[in-house]
Amino acid sequence: MSANADHPVWVIVEQSEGQIPAVCLELIGKACNLAENLGVSTEAVFLGGQDEHSAEALIYYGADKVYWGDSPVYEEYQSELYTGTIAALVNEAQPQIILFGSTIIGRELAPLIAATLETGITAHCIDLEINEDQVLEQWIPAYGGLIAITCPEKRPQIATVAQGVFPNLEPDHNRTGEIVHITPPEGIRGRVKTLEVVRKEVEGVPLEEARIVVAGGAGAGSAEGWQEIKNLSQVLRAGLGSTRPAVDEGWTDLETMIGQSGKMVNPEFYIGVGLSGEQQHMVGINDAKVMVAINNDPKSPVFNQVDLGIIEDCREFVPILIGKLKEYIK
Repeated sequence: MSANADHPVWVIVEQSEGQIPAVCLELIGKACNLAENLGVSTEAVFLGGQDEHSAEALIYYGADKVYWGDSPVYEEYQSELYTGTIAALVNEAQPQIILFGSTIIGRELAPLIAATLETGITAHCIDLEINEDQVLEQWIPAYGGLIAITCPEKRPQIATVAQGVFPNLEPDHNRTGEIVHITPPEGIRGRVKTLEVVRKEVEGVPLEEARIVVAGGAGAGSAEGWQEIKNLSQVLRAGLGSTRPAVDEGWTDLETMIGQSGKMVNPEFYIGVGLSGEQQHMVGINDAKVMVAINNDPKSPVFNQVDLGIIEDCREFVPILIGKLKEYIK
């Protein structure tokens, strides 16, 4: 497949209760950049939105065309139905790149689409570029650094990206574009029906929106030590993050994990507590203005990556810090 105007760059746009995740809008901005380099259009596939204003908003954010599935059958995500619809649309429209948010839905849907279309996929990308061969370079953290993965032969090229990796473009309400209504292809309805949706309430400040992030690691030492890190996040009204060891120990949920296999954050102020600064975690911190680390090992790699290092045992230091902060906040 050659890179020309007949082979656009796509973004798969989700919705939940009428709300579009920020990552989808961020990806439209990046898709515009990639499409400009390729000399092609930017298009979005939007399934499940019942409000035409949401479809129009995608044009304001940069989409030239929106494939809008406003049928009630798309209201709740169904993997078979969504996969069948998108795969059929891909075969018709022939996009050369498809971008998904690395969300719960995106992490399932993207590989299903890739398998159906017999093409490649790169997950958890932290950058995307078009190289001199007009091929998408998909950058991921690996081996203590970054590597670029390409899919030079198969099309479309598919990648997932977490929220916060790319900036949001400001909407331009003067932009115009085309909205194409789509319906489920004949014979594709899915074998699953959603009977009830139970939503889990997020405790504290959502990580993706937090201006302050407190992230804890194995140095917490125990569930009691982790509770002190959690208390620190509450005092600072911060988002609570973690590294993989804290999750593996059962001190916190997977939803708090920051990094290559977790969430991306872009806080103004980040505090790393009892963590070593491994690349798998640090790659998830995007453009933090001030970074602080608390660790009792003066040789810890984390001190090479922050603005201020505190060499103390976090299990002893954090309770004292909390006490002082409470005095100051009063």
